[in-house]
Amino acid sequence: MENIQLGNKHNPATINTLFTRHQVGPYVIKNRIVMPPMTRSRAGEGNVATGLMAEYYRQRASAGLIVSEGTQVSQQGQGYAWTPGIYSPAQVKGWQKVTRAVHQAGGIIFAQLWHVGRVSHTSLQPNGQAPVSASALLAKGVKVFIDPEGKGPEAGVGEMVQHSLPRALSIPEIKEIVHDFARATKNAVKSGFDGVELHGANGYLINQFLDSQANHRTDVYGGTLENRLRFLKEVTQAVIEVIGNEKVGVRLAPLTTLQGAVDDRPEETYLAVAELLNDLEIAYIHIAEADWEDAPLMKTSFKRALRKAFSGTMIYSGKYTKEKAVSALQEGWVDMIGFGRPFIANPDLPYRLKHDLPLSEGDRTTYFGGGAKGYVDYPSVQVENIPNA
Repeated sequence: MENIQLGNKHNPATINTLFTRHQVGPYVIKNRIVMPPMTRSRAGEGNVATGLMAEYYRQRASAGLIVSEGTQVSQQGQGYAWTPGIYSPAQVKGWQKVTRAVHQAGGIIFAQLWHVGRVSHTSLQPNGQAPVSASALLAKGVKVFIDPEGKGPEAGVGEMVQHSLPRALSIPEIKEIVHDFARATKNAVKSGFDGVELHGANGYLINQFLDSQANHRTDVYGGTLENRLRFLKEVTQAVIEVIGNEKVGVRLAPLTTLQGAVDDRPEETYLAVAELLNDLEIAYIHIAEADWEDAPLMKTSFKRALRKAFSGTMIYSGKYTKEKAVSALQEGWVDMIGFGRPFIANPDLPYRLKHDLPLSEGDRTTYFGGGAKGYVDYPSVQVENIPNA
C-alpha cells in the first residue's frame, strides 16, 4: 500500500505525484486532486438540488475530494439566481440524491456552506429587503446574477446587475447567522455529506468581516484584528459543535480583491486566521489563489508561513496544471490541489492527468444556468485495456 502522509508532518521528498493517498480528517483520500466549489446555477424550484446535479457530481467522483458548489445557509445568504440552499427539508432531500450518487461511485463530498453577505440583490432577499454585511458599504462594480423574468435555470437567461446597498448587521443578527451556519451543518449531516467547508473567501460574508477595507465596525466585530476574526471563530466553533472539528474545512482567499474585499495587511491577517483555525484543529484550509490576468501572486514565503502556522491539510486552487501541482507538492507547502474549470469539461480529470491525456475545453456560455448541455454531456475517455485505471 502507498504511504499515507498526515498534514505537514510528511517528508516532502516522498510526495512526487498527485496520486499518493492522503488523510483528511477521518478519511483516507485516494488521490491529491480536489474538485473545488464551482457555482453552476442549476438548482430547481425552491433552490433544491436536482437529479441532474446528482449526475454531474457522480461523474466527477474520481476526485480525491469533492467540495460542493456554494450552498446558501438561508435565503438571506443567497446572492445569485438558481443556487442551491441547505435550509429546508426539500433541499435536504435534494442533496441526499447528490451524496448518494457520489458515494455509490466511491467519492467523498463536503458541502460548502455559504452566506454571500452584501453580494446580493433585493430581488433575492426575503421580502425584498436589503442584503446584509459587516458594514453598510457598496462594492462598486460588483455584480450579481438575477432572474428578473422568473424563467428558471433551464432557460439559462439571466441578468448581471450591481449588487444592492447592504445594511450593517446588528450583534443579535450576527448571532442568528451563526445559528444559521449550525443549522445548515445539521442539514448537511442529514443530507449525507462527509463534512462541510465554510466559505470564507472571495468577498462573501465571512470575508467581509475579515478584511479591513470591508469592515468599518467599531464594536466587538470590528477594528482590531482579533475583533475582525471573531465572526469566523464563532461560526467555526458552532459548526464544530455539530459535526466535529475533523470534518470541517475553511476556504480563504488572502490576496483576492474579488467582490471588493481587500485587506490592508493580508499576510498578518491570514497568518492569524491560520493560527486560529489550527487552535480549533479543523481538518483543512483551502486557499483560493487569485487567478485572473495580472493577479497578485502569493509569495512562496507566505505559503510556507501558512504551512508552518497550520498543521492540518493545506489545499490550494487556482490555475494549476499537472506540472505546477506536482512541483508544489514536492515543495511541501501544500497537500492537495484543486482543479476548478478543468473539471467542468473533463469529468474524468484524475484519469486524464494520470495518463497525460489531453484535456477538453469547457463551453463558457453554459457555465451558469441551463440544463444538461455543457453540464453532464462532456464525455469521459475510454478506460478499457489500460491497467490500474
